[in-house]
Amino acid sequence: MAEARDDLLAEGRARQVRTDVRASWDRARRRGLHPDRHVPQVVLTDDDLRELRATGPMGTVLPTLLTSLDAAASEPGHILFVGDARGHLLWVRGDASTRRAAERANLVSGARWSEAGAGTNGVGTALALGRPFQVRGAEHYLSLAMEYTCTAAPIRDPATGELVGVVDVTCRRRDARALALPLVTAAARLAEAHLADLYRRRDAEARARYADRISARSSDRNALVSADGRVLHAEPRGWLPPRWQGPLTEGPATLPDGRPVIVERLSRTGMFAVRAPRRGALDAPAAHVTALGLDRAMLTLDGATHRLSVRHSELVVLLLAHPEGLTAAALAEQVYGSGGKVVTVRAELARLRRILGYRLSANPYRLDPAVSADFQHRGEQPDERALLPGSRAPGILRLRAALGAPR
Repeated sequence: MAEARDDLLAEGRARQVRTDVRASWDRARRRGLHPDRHVPQVVLTDDDLRELRATGPMGTVLPTLLTSLDAAASEPGHILFVGDARGHLLWVRGDASTRRAAERANLVSGARWSEAGAGTNGVGTALALGRPFQVRGAEHYLSLAMEYTCTAAPIRDPATGELVGVVDVTCRRRDARALALPLVTAAARLAEAHLADLYRRRDAEARARYADRISARSSDRNALVSADGRVLHAEPRGWLPPRWQGPLTEGPATLPDGRPVIVERLSRTGMFAVRAPRRGALDAPAAHVTALGLDRAMLTLDGATHRLSVRHSELVVLLLAHPEGLTAAALAEQVYGSGGKVVTVRAELARLRRILGYRLSANPYRLDPAVSADFQHRGEQPDERALLPGSRAPGILRLRAALGAPR
């Protein structure tokens, strides 16, 4: 193998080299990596590492990997690496002396051991191939890694099939074990099973949390869709395909078969409601508010009518009167006066959004321009009906005065 490697580096050819290794060597050569002068770079800062460990999927499966590979990681001369899908080493486990030796090759947390960053190696080549792989001694592209045998297996998201990370056990070449590859592969499969179980529990919690809001939609066809496009619940079952195709954005959308739907965000984490509007609803005005002469405004939305609470009536009217939008602080003053609390207004707006959906936006709070109201078009003849006559909100009082109707 060492002779074959020398042949390749000197003359661009190799004898008796595994096909996958040779192809990986070729990729490294095309990237311009020099086998004797290139050193993998430490590209992640301590802050980067903390964030990726805390928020990335590999932090979730780390306990499973440590349990599965505890014996291998604790054996003298062995090191356990856990990395992300881009080949960054996030965790390094092993005895102190072996880790110190590995540091000379930059086998440390924060280093990038993808094929692009380190040529042929266990972590990078397993990710490049998308399957478990072992790189033995001189099969490594970089000279500084030739003393090691690296056995790695990628870990995939069980919902999407996308790579989320990699686990690797590395040892001195002379300490390599025949069972290393099946052992690491089994650990990766256990990690994927753990993720799948976690997703099942989270999906069940999401269905329970949003079931009432989905069922209450003014449509015969509703669905709950996760941020990654999985359809978690559909009424009736099967009216949507199992996975949403394309990006999920709020507002009207069209399914691949041409059916129109409405998409609404339910949470900051990205749960979405998808519903098929009733026949003719898309041709009707998006929403209309009737507030003259009523203490509680009536909202007509997609063919259904909602009688709003007093507070929601005030908020909707104020937002309609300010199409440029209002901050939570401005709304608090207009609804409650100088002592109004921003947190109270935000809570009310969150509840109001369950009715209005994507038509209510934030930063600043504003309504979709397609939403209309009776007090916006009073015609030439003055309308003697007061705007929300029972309201004493400062902003509503000022609007009544501006409209010239009884206060």
